[in-house]
Amino acid sequence: MPMSPAPSPRLRDWLIFLAVPFFFSSNVIFGRGISGEVSPFTTAFLRWSLSTLFVLPFILSDWRACVTLIRKKTLLWFVLGALGMAVCGGVVYWGLTKTSAANGTLIYTTSSLFIIIFQRIFQARPIRRLELIGMLIAFAGVAEIVLKGDISQLWALNFNIGDLAILSGAIAFAIYSLLLRDPAARDLASLSLFGTIAFSGALVLAPLAGMELFNGGLLPSTPTAWAKIGGIILFASIAAFYCFTHTVRVFGPVTAGITLYMMPPVSIVMAVLFLGETFEPYHAVGIILVTGGVVLATAPLGKIR
Repeated sequence: MPMSPAPSPRLRDWLIFLAVPFFFSSNVIFGRGISGEVSPFTTAFLRWSLSTLFVLPFILSDWRACVTLIRKKTLLWFVLGALGMAVCGGVVYWGLTKTSAANGTLIYTTSSLFIIIFQRIFQARPIRRLELIGMLIAFAGVAEIVLKGDISQLWALNFNIGDLAILSGAIAFAIYSLLLRDPAARDLASLSLFGTIAFSGALVLAPLAGMELFNGGLLPSTPTAWAKIGGIILFASIAAFYCFTHTVRVFGPVTAGITLYMMPPVSIVMAVLFLGETFEPYHAVGIILVTGGVVLATAPLGKIR
């Protein structure tokens, strides 16, 4: 896969890097309980179709580049939407109705490891020792948080078809992250690229959501449900994917993927602040491990791509 040179990271780029897990983790806050109020593929379709409408002005201002991408790279455009929005959206939402949040969190964070593996296989990217050690430490921190400091809970986890759905989402997100580095995608501004891909994802999800509704699926029916959808659109979708796309462009998919490890600690802090949940000692241990692992995996700054 061809690679184009990335600009050197600046302070602004690092701030956007740090913002990624906060925006993605907002999905936990706004999406709490949404699976019981809105069907999974309907949720994903609303998320991406309405996100497309929100950023439509940016798409129109960059319409020539958007049309060029769709016309000349139709398969890339379709695959990005199918992977990043349909699989990582509808399929993962559906998977979470079949498995536990603990299973889902542990499995989905493996996406960062898949990014390393795929980039090594398809782009011959060398795996740095500190990078691998840092990611393993960060994953240990995620496990500490998810298992609540009790490693014996690992053997009590029951895996089912929902876990396979989450695993497919982790793999899809890894491939999506690599494809974002395609030169054709880099020709578009970040928000117009996001909107164009969101539109592709909405097209893929439309028949799935239609089938779901035809078979008795749920639409948002309360102001609270619509508020959750709105939060998912503005923060967990538009802001999150804009920042993630920028991070991939500047740092590369491997470093961008590390933000997934930061999501559980950030989710904990947000849950304590906004949902009144209790901060436990194992949370502190997990946050220290994740932070230390991310610092190792992203140093030295000048050599990571």
